[in-house]
Amino acid sequence: MGDKMSTNRLMIVDDEDAILFLLEQGFTRAGFEVVSASSGEEALEMLEKEKINVLFLDLNLPEMDGVELCRQVKKNNPMSVIYALTGYASLFELADCLEAGFEDYFKKPVNLSTLTLAAQNAFEKLNRWKKI
Repeated sequence: MGDKMSTNRLMIVDDEDAILFLLEQGFTRAGFEVVSASSGEEALEMLEKEKINVLFLDLNLPEMDGVELCRQVKKNNPMSVIYALTGYASLFELADCLEAGFEDYFKKPVNLSTLTLAAQNAFEKLNRWKKI
């Protein structure tokens, strides 16, 4: 039973409280356990204490941006599945995202059911890898 809990824990990183709140609510209703942070630094601190494999990162964060955060997370946890959230994305930015190791990206305002589906896919993918 304990394992089941940890398998659906995800992290959201966004510096806008309203968006964090909205996403927390949506994911929680969909049956996920949510951990949230409002900066890259805060996210990395939390990830030192516990491993979270599925993350949704806003690209436009203060100090450390989402692309840099993605790189750091991937370096420490190559298995993690990370999605980018962005208000606007240039082709250049998307190339950066791909190179940093993002799984996919979503433009804001984003549909909650799209995100919960992405989270489900991420956990299924991780479970497949774990069976090896």
